[in-house]
Amino acid sequence: MAEYHLTGPLSEADVRQLRIGDTVYLSGEVFTCRSRLQKYIFDENHTLPFSTENRNILIHNGPIIIRENGAWSLKSFMPTSSIRFEKWGAKSVENWGLRMIVGKTTMGAETAAMMREKGCVHVSPRSVSPNLWIDSIEVQDVHLFDELGSIEAAWFFKVHELGPFLVDIDSTGANFFDRLDGEIAANKEAALRKLGIGEDFSFTKLY
Repeated sequence: MAEYHLTGPLSEADVRQLRIGDTVYLSGEVFTCRSRLQKYIFDENHTLPFSTENRNILIHNGPIIIRENGAWSLKSFMPTSSIRFEKWGAKSVENWGLRMIVGKTTMGAETAAMMREKGCVHVSPRSVSPNLWIDSIEVQDVHLFDELGSIEAAWFFKVHELGPFLVDIDSTGANFFDRLDGEIAANKEAALRKLGIGEDFSFTKLY
């Protein structure tokens, strides 16, 4: 497993070298997105009001940001589960030219296939509390604040050595969590055999 320190905007070469299990730290300009933004663009046919050409790292995140002394102040940063956005995942990668999606857990087969075609990866925090990373994040701007509200708006961040993140879907389409599920299933089967527990075993139902 390798460790990379990458700066956005990311090139295709940057992400094609990554493999599942690698560790990544991020610097550069990124933007946030949740379900309402993707629904607004892809389902309701609005135009994205900014270019992603030089900002091709997307964070699935609804940050808590307030206005203090005439400036935006980030209070909470916690990437959310990306699998909830699988409906729009492939479209986001293709239409926005994404090279990396940051979020918890993983995404589905359709998004992984588009990542393989276009050169994109998904990464998850290697941390129980990304709120500890707030000092690595500068709030730059916000788009669609009035239309979508603070949590669902597209926030522009500049980050410095943000991470660590685990590469869980790489640009070959390999999925860390799918592989982990297979290992867990095999270990469970071996453990049940060792304990003499039959295949008809079921968990206790309390009610």
